[in-house]
Amino acid sequence: MTAAPELRADCSRCFALCCVATSFARSADFAFGKAAGEPCRHLADDLGCSVHDRLRDLGMPGCTTYDCFGAGQQLSQVTYAGRDWRTHPGTAPQMFGALATMRALHEMLWYLTVARPLAPSLAPDLRTAYDATLALTALGPDDLAALDVDAHRGGVAGLLRRVSGLVRGDGPDRHGADLAGARLRGADLRRCDLRGALLVATDLRDADLSLADLIGADLRGADLAGADLATSLFLTQFQVNAARGDAATRLPGSLDRPPHWTAG
Repeated sequence: MTAAPELRADCSRCFALCCVATSFARSADFAFGKAAGEPCRHLADDLGCSVHDRLRDLGMPGCTTYDCFGAGQQLSQVTYAGRDWRTHPGTAPQMFGALATMRALHEMLWYLTVARPLAPSLAPDLRTAYDATLALTALGPDDLAALDVDAHRGGVAGLLRRVSGLVRGDGPDRHGADLAGARLRGADLRRCDLRGALLVATDLRDADLSLADLIGADLRGADLAGADLATSLFLTQFQVNAARGDAATRLPGSLDRPPHWTAG
């Protein structure tokens, strides 16, 4: 049986894949741009970030929000069995290309893990989907490169929608809504379907997001000060890292309060 992978990033066991494999453009999130496969200028010889403690001060907040769900160490230590892309350069193109696929699989495992206690009636289906996804994380480099991860994700997404419907009941539907910059301070968003909603820089201070489905919602720069997200559905660390909040923001117990959030 395939061992369950870690679903939290452990950069000490990764070959700095996110610092090399990913591309980014100069923007408010990144002080400079780089192409996929190009090592970041801040990457140190030991594969650590030479400016990790100063990323936000140096105009690189995008680096502090990224979360691979543990895909980096899975590729580094399991798929490629500890073969570093620098000492084994022939592995580099395939390894870099596999990061997005493995991250997608790990993200699905995370959602499926969170979903199981929410909908006991769907537990067998969720277990089957989890086991199928888990098996894919154990594929070798060639099979992983050939995997149609979007096809698999479609089946998982449909199952998660069923979970959401059971939990939220007849809650309001704002699926995919463009709410960027909207003033929703103190809003009652309980049981709201906000899947894929655009919430960039949205004022959600003191809003009630209890049992709101936030899967895929873009929370970059959203103000969550005082908001209640303790029971929000499918909220990830990645989304929380990209938002702003304070000591009064309520989060699920499985998520950490980002260090850049204000104390009060």
